[in-house]
Amino acid sequence: MTDLVVRRLLVDMEQPIARHWCAGDAFRTALFNALSMSFPVGEQFFIDAVRNGFKELPPEKQALFQKDVQGFIGQEATHRRLHSLYNAHLEKLGLVNEWAPRAQERLKPLETVDVRHAVAITAANEHFTALMADWMLHNADLFGDQDERLKTLWLWHSAEESEHKSIAFDVYVALGGNHEWRVQWMKRVTWIFLGDTLRQTIANLRRDGTLWKWGTWTSAFSYLFGKRGIVRQNYKAWREYFRPDFHPSQQDSTASERWLKEHSAVFVPVGA
Repeated sequence: MTDLVVRRLLVDMEQPIARHWCAGDAFRTALFNALSMSFPVGEQFFIDAVRNGFKELPPEKQALFQKDVQGFIGQEATHRRLHSLYNAHLEKLGLVNEWAPRAQERLKPLETVDVRHAVAITAANEHFTALMADWMLHNADLFGDQDERLKTLWLWHSAEESEHKSIAFDVYVALGGNHEWRVQWMKRVTWIFLGDTLRQTIANLRRDGTLWKWGTWTSAFSYLFGKRGIVRQNYKAWREYFRPDFHPSQQDSTASERWLKEHSAVFVPVGA
């Protein structure tokens, strides 16, 4: 069990977002903007899945998970709110969120099936976000220094994703979820997540007018597959999810712990 803190981030999300806020780089900006577009719908789904899974647990297990589930929901709700504000600025830049409505339609059938499926999907997505979060925390300089507010937002979000990465997984196991379905959903989520990320990033670049520029795709290759690339550095950790004895806590979280300790001035605990 963990001791999750719900934090209020002290950043001003009223100020507009620059066209290429991420180190002046069109691809990096389009990628992170795409990810942000997925969060309000995705975070709400994760909240509902874990909450509904928690309700299905017997009372003795609910007592064990109550604080963790409350912390998870509080953190995810805060992420959803701030990224909704972020996305409103993207609309003003002329970007169109095609990911969210597509995801909403895809998730509708899950409302009538065993709750363990939704929790397994959440656990798989949380593994993805935890991997990317740890990568961001170790490569924070790649955000550049053009918008310290958004850099702080992404790193705070990353730290909390790493912090609560085990909750959905543990609820799934407590519900009697098996390894076979956990793996099946990770396979499906992998293709869906990567496909949606690519589609929305390309859509953002097209509307930005930078899709066919050579520099966009040299940046993309380096950022994804280069020496410090997201895919190159995360593939091994992604594969670990398929082991029968895997648990998210086996993967290092010290970058998250360090960032939260060193940057305590940029947030306050809710209720403090």
